[in-house]
Amino acid sequence: MKRILTALFLSVGITAFGQASVAYYPFNSVVSVSTNADRALWLDARVQTNTVFGSLSTTICPMINVARRENVNYYTGLGIRFNALNGLDNRDILEGYSLNVGVRAKVPFLPNLRAAFELSPYARKDFKVGVMQSYLGLVYQFSKRPKPLE
Repeated sequence: MKRILTALFLSVGITAFGQASVAYYPFNSVVSVSTNADRALWLDARVQTNTVFGSLSTTICPMINVARRENVNYYTGLGIRFNALNGLDNRDILEGYSLNVGVRAKVPFLPNLRAAFELSPYARKDFKVGVMQSYLGLVYQFSKRPKPLE
């Protein structure tokens, strides 16, 4: 079931955005689908993949590229973490907030592959508990198909 949900999440994300990217952070068991991260403003949606239905925590992060270079993008953004399954047992859907600061660097000889590193302080919705999260993973940036010659 987890694989089906992940595949559905990825396929919807890829078709929804013309030039999307898919990331996997193996140490955190997080899959991410983003709009074009080479633009000044972009959107990132993350879902945890390490549980079946215990926690389907999803984070939506609008991002801003602070500096864009030929091979590296530095970005920051705020994240809102929610879990739609919390509503089934009358818990609040909103779980917390994060501040994301990261870098995506192109991998030499593989133009669509990027290495991603991110630091992300996270606080529960009541701001009583917080944790410093770090993400390290790989990103595949889909490119637009060239138009056929007429």
